[in-house]
This record gives sequence, C-alpha cells and structure tokens, in this order.
Amino acid sequence: MFRTNVADPGRQVLDSHDQPVGPPPALKILCPFDGSVFPPEIAPPRFHWEDGTPRVDRWTVTIDFADDGMPMRFFCDSRQWAPASDVWQQIKNRSLSGATVTVGGVNRLWPEDVLSSDRVSISTSTNEVGAPIFYREVNLPFLDAVKDPAAHIRWRFGSISSSEQPPVVLEKMPLCGNCHSFSQDGGLIGMDVDYGSDKGSYVICPVSEDMVYDNAKIITWSDYAREDNRGTLGLLSQVSPDGRYVISTVKDRSIFAAVDSLEFSQLFFPIQGILAYYDRQTKEFHALHGADDGRYVQSNAAWSPDGKYLVFARSEAFFSDAFREKHGGLTKPEDVSEFLLARKSFQFELRRIPFNDGKGGESEPLRGASNNGMSNYFPKYSPDGKWIVFCQARSYMLLQADSALYIVPAEGGEARRLECNTSRMNSWHSWSPNGRWLVFSSKAYSPYTQLFLAHIDEEGRASPPVVLSHFTSEDRAANIPEFVNASPDAIRSIRAEFIDDLSYLQAGKVNVNEGQHAEAIHNFQKALEINPENIEARLGLGGELLGQDRLDEAQHHFDETLARDPTNQDARCFLGAIRESRGDLPEAMKIYRQVLQAKPEHAMTHLAIGRLSLKTGETEEGRHHLLEAARLMPGNASPYLDLAASYAGQQNADQAIAMYRLALARSPDSDAALVGLALALLEVRRPRDIDEAMGLATKACQVTQQASPLALMVLAEAQAAAGRSSEAVATVRKAMDLAERTGRADLVEAGRTLLEQYQQP
Repeated sequence: MFRTNVADPGRQVLDSHDQPVGPPPALKILCPFDGSVFPPEIAPPRFHWEDGTPRVDRWTVTIDFADDGMPMRFFCDSRQWAPASDVWQQIKNRSLSGATVTVGGVNRLWPEDVLSSDRVSISTSTNEVGAPIFYREVNLPFLDAVKDPAAHIRWRFGSISSSEQPPVVLEKMPLCGNCHSFSQDGGLIGMDVDYGSDKGSYVICPVSEDMVYDNAKIITWSDYAREDNRGTLGLLSQVSPDGRYVISTVKDRSIFAAVDSLEFSQLFFPIQGILAYYDRQTKEFHALHGADDGRYVQSNAAWSPDGKYLVFARSEAFFSDAFREKHGGLTKPEDVSEFLLARKSFQFELRRIPFNDGKGGESEPLRGASNNGMSNYFPKYSPDGKWIVFCQARSYMLLQADSALYIVPAEGGEARRLECNTSRMNSWHSWSPNGRWLVFSSKAYSPYTQLFLAHIDEEGRASPPVVLSHFTSEDRAANIPEFVNASPDAIRSIRAEFIDDLSYLQAGKVNVNEGQHAEAIHNFQKALEINPENIEARLGLGGELLGQDRLDEAQHHFDETLARDPTNQDARCFLGAIRESRGDLPEAMKIYRQVLQAKPEHAMTHLAIGRLSLKTGETEEGRHHLLEAARLMPGNASPYLDLAASYAGQQNADQAIAMYRLALARSPDSDAALVGLALALLEVRRPRDIDEAMGLATKACQVTQQASPLALMVLAEAQAAAGRSSEAVATVRKAMDLAERTGRADLVEAGRTLLEQYQQP
C-alpha cells in the first residue's frame, strides 16, 4: 500500500507494512534546552534527542545563524551528536547573536524526506565563566557510599574548557567527607571529615597544587561546649570570605534514613542545632548570638561577600525520645516513619543576621524567603552582594525532587523562580567569581545527579541551563559543586594522611554502640588490614562475630589476640563465651575462673560467671558476681536486669522491683527494664503500683515504636488490672497479630490465654 509522507503531503513513499499507520512520534531535542546560553570557553557539548518515528535511521543537524551566513549541516547515525572542537569554536563565534539548531529525522534511502524534526535556539555569551569547579562524585544509593567511602566517594577539580572529564584530585579516603567550601580568594579550603569516628571533625587546609590533609589541620566542632556531653556533627560548615572564620551548625540532630530509591536514596535534614563559629586566629569556638536558640534548628549559614552578614535556614526544633541518646541522628526507618511517609512536614525560613565581629545580633526573616508555606534553604550570596539564590521545596531540604532555585534581593524582597530550573531537583548551587554564571546539581536527565550551568544577567535573570555532561561519570552522582577563584591547575592532588587503623577502630566502636553490626565488622576488618597488631580492633571484630554465632571465625581472632598478647584476659573471657555457646558449660566456667584469678576485677567475666551460675542453678554465686559486675560497670544496666530476672523467677517481687529500678536509673529507655518493672508491679497489684505499671508499659510501647508484642501484652495486663477490659482485649489482639507476623508462637499462645481471662463474665 501507499501512504502520504508527513513531511511533504504531495509526495508518496513506499510503506512495506500492510497496516494503517497513525501519527508518528515527534522528535524531541532533549539537550540543549531551548534558549540555552553557552560560555565562550566551554568544551564541545553533546546534543541528544529522542525519536521513535518509523523508518527514521539517520538524522541531520542544521545550524542557522543570526548573521545570515551559510548554515552548517551535519549527518549522524545515532540520536546524539557532538561537534569537533574546531567546528564547535566556529559555532560559538557565530552564535554570539543567536542560532537555531534543527534536528531532522530521515531514512538513509531517501535522505531528502524529513520525517520528523524539532528545533531549539542557542547562543554564546561574551561573559566567560573564568573559574574551575570543585565537586564530589558519589555512588548511589548513598548508603553504599557511607558504608565504604574509600570505594565510592571522590572529588574532581577542573575547568569547563577541557573536553576531558576533570581529573580526580581526592579519592580512596576511607572515611566520609561531605560539605566543602573555599575562602573568597580560593586560598583556603574547609571540608567535613569523619576522622577518628568524630563526625564533628573538620579539616582546614591552604590550597596548593599538592595538598595534604593531616592531623595538624584538623579541628572538631565537638570541642564547642564539650562539657555538656552532647555530640555534634558540625553540619554544612562555611569558610568566611577572608578565611579567618568558619560557621557551622553544632549540637545538632538530624533525620537520616535510607530510602528505597536510586534517585532519592536518603532523607536527610537537621532538626536541632545552633550556629557556632571557629576563629582561626584565636583557635576558639563561640556560639553566634541571635542564632543560638535551642528552641529552633539553625542551619546552612552563608556569608555575605564582605563577611558582615549571614543568612541561614531556621525552623522550630523537633524532639523525640527515639534519638535522645544518639549523636549521629536517626538511622532506623521506624524512627522516622512520620517523615518518610510524608505525614509530617518540616519547613525552613531564611533569616538574616549581622556577624558583628562574632558578637552576632538579632536575626530577621528574609522577606521573600520566609513565611511562604514552603521550605527555604541553601542561601548563596552573589559575589557583588546584590542577590541571594536559594532552594525552595514543599518540605525538608537537601535531596528533594521538587526543589527549585529562587532569587531574591540580598536584603529581602520579591523572590522569583529562576528560569534555569529543570524538571527534577535543582540544588547545591554556586556563583562564579564574576557573578555571571551559576552551577548547580539536577536530576533532569538521570538518577545520577549531573552538573548544570546557567548564565545570570545583571537583572538576576537566568538562561535555560547547559548540562556539563563530560563532568559526570555514568555510575556516580555529581554534587556539591563550587567555583574556586583559582586557576584550573591550582589543585592537582589532595592526600589524606590522617587515615590510620585508629580511625576505623573508632568508627567500629560507634557502630557497635548504634547497633550497626555489619558496619562494625567492616570497620574492624579495615583497621586490621592496616595494622594486624591492633588488639582492640581484633577483639572488637571477634566480639561482633561471636554475637552473630560465627564461632569459628570469632575464635580465630581471640586465638590470634592471645598469640600476640598472652596476658589478654578479654580474649580469654571471649573464648569462655565460645565454649558456653557450644554447650560446654564446665569448660566455660573453668576459663572464666582462670580470668578472674589473673584479673580479679574483670567486669565482663563477673557478668559472664553471674549469668552462667544462674543458668546452672548456682543462684547465690550468680548474684554475687552480678553485683560485682554492676559495681565495676557503673554505666551498664545489664547486671541489674539479670539480677531482677533472677528474683522475679523466684516470685520475689519486691527484690525484682528494686533491681529493675536500679536498671532504669542507668538506662531510662530500656524496654527490658520498663517491661520487667511493670510486670513485677502487677505481681504486687497495689493500686498505685497498677498506675505506675500502666505508665511503664505505655512508655515501653513508645520506645519500641509499637513493635514489641511483649510490651503490648504487658500494657494489656495493666489495662485489665485497672478494670479497662475492653481496652485490654484490643491491645492483646494487636499484640497477637504482631507476634504471629514475627514468628513468636509462644506469645500468640499467651495472648489466647489472656483473651480467655479478659472475656470471662
């Protein structure tokens, strides 16, 4: 059959498919955007498009110029085209007044018939970018990068004029490095580094071709008010324009949770924290008065070019028992479910405050970026101090799909959405030193974040952006780009020489405290790779393997420890625990007693003997050793919990109550102590005890996020004791459902028994 050619209705072409043909899919140019403005020094870009038009197997790229000269025309056999360097230079020279790029789809047998087409306008600016870009590349999902930063995080530095990808200047740093910033003259860099597992660590280093990060260049935000024993991350720090100060968020807590999405693989934003600064001359830390109110979270402060003002994001602080004891923020999805499910919003406003040589002052809302029903964050002053570009999203900050770039006068006013915004996530922006260009991150083309470049005119109007496609690796996200007021060869390499086995050891210890066992094993193993003689790392690794019943592997490390240090009683005690795990209780007890003979105040062994003695019926000896363990471990609730359980097993409720209270005094959020004390009080059944048991069981359910069937059943018992039978029935049914889903058949059966009791007339 024959059909009419869509490009020329008067011309017929052969169609070999004997079926009706509908309207062909339109060709669409994806890159560059219509109206894009290119810098004069940029390397050849890659034009690409989509086209599903039938029979199209070749494309023409035609460029018409406003100079009325001859157009340029090229053929290509794929849906992308990159001009040669000499051709691109001609295009830039001729497009100062504008040009139109038309892509047409053809069939190579009839190349004169254009079957599909699209066009965009482009131009080249006379304003150079004039500065290289420093940026981070990270693997996705982000949680993988956090687990192994040496393999998945690196930094590049280079100019847009190079057709090659900017060289890697920092890599294989086996600790997490985050936000970085430079002084105004490009002579100083500051960067967050989790050195020695101190997440408040920060390196400050003069910029040179070959830089070294070492211990002498490290400060820690944890030194600010260290005496209050509250940890600090030191989020989103910024070096002052003159390089004398660094501003940061301290005493902070953050929502941090992995999200099951490659594109947006984390939810991360601060919920508590004040602003503090470090003075490099006096080597002192100070809170910034006016931005140090604990009722609010005050974060991502940015300096004005003259260093006289700061603009920062602020919101009412959020408090929760779920992270009261955690210094690193929240990591468990159940702790942040109300945010992950978008049930709770969290919005920031921008505020402006004088620095006043460190004395601070009163902050004021930045008009146009506050009280607008949105979340406003990441402010950045233009180099001339005239404008502030910031991010805006419906809620939260950082990695938000709907984040868009807005511009507002530096002293406040009407905010405008910038014309350079793409369709998906616009963030992490930086002004070029001459104030004519803005680099930012976006996911417009890929789940792996890319860098984009937009021209900004004197009126604060932006052009549609140009993607820096050659800056980005296919399997890495590019973020935190920053223009550096320096030459493209100002940084050739950065070496991190403060990395040692102690860093991994400290990281592993933090992992153990946070219950992150896989991460702890990884970090202890890394420490041993660097230094096989690190006894503490070997013991830590063995202990974690023992906790996962990997007994042979654990024993290997304890034997290795004793081979290196025959007097190490920690390793010997662990070997006793392995014997106990294998059911050889007499040999385990023999080893434990040998440890105490060599080291009478070995707390861990007293605890082990106490527990084993209770298990074998030696109750009095067991209690004696548990009391010794409690004396030797003043911050540990475990000995008192074991003592309480032993008294409860003998129906000695009063003694059990006393031990549970001692355990709670040491660990107020221990669900085991809360549930145990509630049960013991219900055994006594005095009216006031029932009320207290109700409160304890309720708190246990809150601490466990309603995920413990045992806590729910104890709450039901308290409700029944208080005469609230209908509530007790409902609570037991909820506990039984949870127990069935978690495979606790014993608790399901216990629930049936309770239901029979509660439903009796």
